[in-house]
Amino acid sequence: MNEIIMKLIEENRYKDVRNEITEMNIVDIAHLLMELDKKRLLILFRILPKEIAAGVFSYISLELQQYIIESITDREINNIVSELFLDDAVDFLEEMPSNVVKKVLRNTDEETRKLINQFLNYPDYSAGSVMTIEFVDLKKQMTVKEALNHIRATGIDKETINTCYVIDKGRKLEGVLSIRKLILADEDTIIDNIMDVDVIYANTLDDQETIASLFKKYDLTALPVVDNENRLVGIVTIDDIIDIIDQENTEDLHKMAAMEPLEEDYLKTSAFVLAKHRIVWLLILMISATFTGNIIKRYEELLQSMVVLAAFIPMIMDTGGNAGSQSSTLIIRGMALGEIRTSDVLKVFFKELKVSLIAGITLALVNFARLVFFERIDIAISAMVCSSLLLTVILAKMVGSILPIAAKKIRLDPAIMAGPLITTIVDAVALSIYFGIASKFLNI
Repeated sequence: MNEIIMKLIEENRYKDVRNEITEMNIVDIAHLLMELDKKRLLILFRILPKEIAAGVFSYISLELQQYIIESITDREINNIVSELFLDDAVDFLEEMPSNVVKKVLRNTDEETRKLINQFLNYPDYSAGSVMTIEFVDLKKQMTVKEALNHIRATGIDKETINTCYVIDKGRKLEGVLSIRKLILADEDTIIDNIMDVDVIYANTLDDQETIASLFKKYDLTALPVVDNENRLVGIVTIDDIIDIIDQENTEDLHKMAAMEPLEEDYLKTSAFVLAKHRIVWLLILMISATFTGNIIKRYEELLQSMVVLAAFIPMIMDTGGNAGSQSSTLIIRGMALGEIRTSDVLKVFFKELKVSLIAGITLALVNFARLVFFERIDIAISAMVCSSLLLTVILAKMVGSILPIAAKKIRLDPAIMAGPLITTIVDAVALSIYFGIASKFLNI
């Protein structure tokens, strides 16, 4: 399909292009537009029917959204904004420069402008900032027949009709009702008799990570959002939650790799910005690594008296770093999924202690056999090295499992206690153990 459309575009047969493209999914149209040069993109966007154009607009990149808004007429802007779901319009405006925001708001009606400004005032990453106001509301005194007629009359403009929300005259949330239950009920049944009053909901100021955990815990497709007076003000839908989960996972991965999270796509971010996001942590880790160097300097005499000890330093440090990273990664992920809480610190400690003993003893025995039988190292030195390895693995796993929980306890993001940071800490611990045991062994 794309090849046919691209050929028609090359031949400037835009009438045929319009006929072909309107049969496509809006996501596929958006991807097609992003492959074109800006001039052709604008032409193609303008020939789309306005209801399709609005849907396509919400799926293209922020850079192209800005280009389109700056290039089209005020009337076309009004057509797009009037067709967009409010949460999509807010998401777009939050990322735009002030001149674009002013141009868009200038070309919307007063009611829409007021709603957009209200959304823009919610804290970033809160439920209020990601919710939509396009939901179906019902009254508990309605019959099923009246409710279905109401949905038919108003549902076309709603983001979802799968779940309906029952509110009173003051818009206070009283219950929820699935469309399935409505359709299967007798048409004379009163809504009050079939609605579910045990409602899972969020507050407008709740963090988006809390919202995502509620979706996972209760297998939701939509979640009502209320204000401090329990009035229903919007809903969060599953498509927004998928975006949030993707964003939060990406942010955690960046932090675990000792980087500040990126706000734009990698290829669209300048080398200077990429370096700026990395260099702070690189400096911190570089300076902290001097502790490792100081430990080696302190035991210079020991290394000179037995040069063979230097050959085992990389193995001890690498094994310790890997062991610590394994534990920290599991604990951080468990905390992100809600499987591990800060109150579980003792359970985590004893479980990781068992794991470290099994892993450490296994590694030590394998390494002892390798050193004695294959590398012909003295049995006493091999035993000393393997004892250091065992203790290093145990302490590395303790550090790797406890530090993320400690970070959470003091309101830091546990993701920063991973990867390079854990490795740097464990390196210092591993060398201290290694040289401490070696100095005792050699009486130096």
